[in-house]
Amino acid sequence: MRRMDRAAATIVGSAVGDALGAPFEFGPAGTFSARFPEAGSCGEMCGGGGWEPGEGTDDTQLAVLIAESLLQRGGLDLPDIFSRFQRWAAAGPKDIGVQTEDVLTNGMPWDLAAAIQFQVNGRAAGNGSLMRASTSAVYFARAGRTVTMDAARRIAALTHGDRAAWEGTAVFHELVRLGLQGADPIGALPAVLDLVHPDHRRRYGTVLAPDWHPDQATEFNGAVWPCLGSAVWALRTTNSFEHALRAAVDLGGDTDTVAAVTGGLAGACYGWEAIPARWTDPLHVPLPGFGGRVLRLPDLIDLAHHLEADTD
Repeated sequence: MRRMDRAAATIVGSAVGDALGAPFEFGPAGTFSARFPEAGSCGEMCGGGGWEPGEGTDDTQLAVLIAESLLQRGGLDLPDIFSRFQRWAAAGPKDIGVQTEDVLTNGMPWDLAAAIQFQVNGRAAGNGSLMRASTSAVYFARAGRTVTMDAARRIAALTHGDRAAWEGTAVFHELVRLGLQGADPIGALPAVLDLVHPDHRRRYGTVLAPDWHPDQATEFNGAVWPCLGSAVWALRTTNSFEHALRAAVDLGGDTDTVAAVTGGLAGACYGWEAIPARWTDPLHVPLPGFGGRVLRLPDLIDLAHHLEADTD
């Protein structure tokens, strides 16, 4: 399988998960399978809850903004990413996480806003940095393990002052890197966990363990560690892109983000051909604050190709 196909599947797969899960956000477990009991059912990309069928939420919108900054600035320009995030937040997107909104609107400079917010509130371990990481994971993958994990931490720190969020995003970057080169991310988890900061290694070791189930989570899956753990569980316990996404959405809770993270990982592992066309065809990603732009499937594929090619 071509690496370019895996790269496109990572980014489009994450967008698919986001749009598929959005209508079920904050609902109970089992809602998706109750409505669509058979895999392969038409109408699963149903929309609802204020979202059109196939519409990308803040998860995918922010991933696109990161991608465009990386490509237009020729690499990691943290002030530029932060500025794009602020422009987006000021335009009134349909959905924006409380943590992210606080940081982007508190008036502090890019290199202090998240840290000060964390000092004041003491809570910043949401999954908001993890949800948007598909594009940066693809871009930095060829640079190797150390570079991609460091980049993940630095981008995460723009909006999340808690290192737990940095570490979860770094693990995602590394798992995508492995998937893009055709390796087994699940099998590599013990080695990847060794790279997690010691203060957070035990917590991630728990949720990424082979015998962990999302029912065992001690926090809502809007937190970064159970979100990542749930995505890895969905990938580990299924045997296709489609079934992994169905399992992720059916967990309930923060369904768009759990499914977006699952979709990115599953895309890297299974590749482009594994993503059902009935899920990709209606994809569209509005970009509030950027001239009414709406990206569709060809745009997302093109973005993925540029992110992959730019590092060749």
